[in-house]
Amino acid sequence: MKPFDFNAGGRAEEGATADGRADTREIVVLLHSSGASSRQWAPLAGQLGTRYDVRALDVHGHGKQPAWHGRAPLTLADEAALVEPILREGHRVHLVGHSYGAAVALKVAALHPDAVASVAVYEPVLFRWLFDAPSGSDAAREVLAVADTMRKYLQRGDAYRAAAPFLNYWAGAGAWEAMPMERRDAFAARMRSVLGQFHALFGETLLATDLARIPAPLLVLSGGATVASTRCIASVLEAALPDAAHEVLAGMGHMAPITQPEAFNRRVLGFLELNEANRTIERKTAAVFAT
Repeated sequence: MKPFDFNAGGRAEEGATADGRADTREIVVLLHSSGASSRQWAPLAGQLGTRYDVRALDVHGHGKQPAWHGRAPLTLADEAALVEPILREGHRVHLVGHSYGAAVALKVAALHPDAVASVAVYEPVLFRWLFDAPSGSDAAREVLAVADTMRKYLQRGDAYRAAAPFLNYWAGAGAWEAMPMERRDAFAARMRSVLGQFHALFGETLLATDLARIPAPLLVLSGGATVASTRCIASVLEAALPDAAHEVLAGMGHMAPITQPEAFNRRVLGFLELNEANRTIERKTAAVFAT
């Protein structure tokens, strides 16, 4: 399935513009959070405009992507495989991810480091790290409790009641109750896939130290008003990746890229522009020494 394309008018074919010319724009791959879809990125994609070739993907069981039906349980590598057709086009890509999508982005970068131009993530939910971090035990219990409650209600066939603890944990108490009724059906329908994502994250073998081998620039964002689990994961990343850029966005919670996208989008745009400027300087410097 082709990724949802935010570019006005679409493309005549992969690697070409609508008028048939070769598309030389740099590719930005957007990976959404659990329970959402690629359409969460509409504001950011609008700001990226025609400057970048924007590819927003749906993960398994979300948006237009079918649920996972493999013989083995879903893994982050299976989600990363959704990005691989874009990587095979031969251009290094910029990865942007939020929450579960951020975890997928880091997995893609770890599996294909030479295919990645940069990585910008907001609160990757790599829960396995909570079990090993000295300060992660309470946070791990919180996440396990959410997953256990979801599992209990899904076993009873009640996706609505499974959705409530999930959304209220990430977006704050009362978030599910405040969600408009017309949106609840689609959100609740994704909960079985979301539970599969929890299991994939609990079993993920990627280590924070593995990410140090990624040569691309890395931006790690988190919110100043987020939950304990993602605060702990951000601390693990900061300790393991001293050369990456780590920033806390004041007053923002876990769902801020959706509920307060302005600050997040502004920081991602600045990160992409800085990387582009640095590459231009490197090319000019190389040209001078080559003459």
